[in-house]
Amino acid sequence: MSVNEAVDLPGRDGRYWLRACAVGEVPDDEGLRLSTVPPVSVFASEGEFFCVDDTCTHEEYSLAEGWVENCVVECTLHCARFSLRTGAVLGPPATRPLRVHPLARVGSDLFVALPNSYLVREG
Repeated sequence: MSVNEAVDLPGRDGRYWLRACAVGEVPDDEGLRLSTVPPVSVFASEGEFFCVDDTCTHEEYSLAEGWVENCVVECTLHCARFSLRTGAVLGPPATRPLRVHPLARVGSDLFVALPNSYLVREG
């Protein structure tokens, strides 16, 4: 995972592009948690890729560990469900949506546009 200035991606106000992973690192219907603060995860579902904040809005739990099907992630702790496309809550007990981040595929790599306030953990 690295910030890559050399990739020609469209500018996004208040965001920077981060190389998240290779396409092959995210199996279909699974998530990959990135070392960011706050954490975000990249998901693959239905032939598409998505990036959302990783922490369930109901309780502090990683969504990368959740069940993924039909572009929906379900938290394994209390079964809250979220749309990977919009971040909308699709099932309780969560009531607040997830933050969704733009994603771009460049060759075999995936890049995510993160808010400038998000940090990347080294190591």
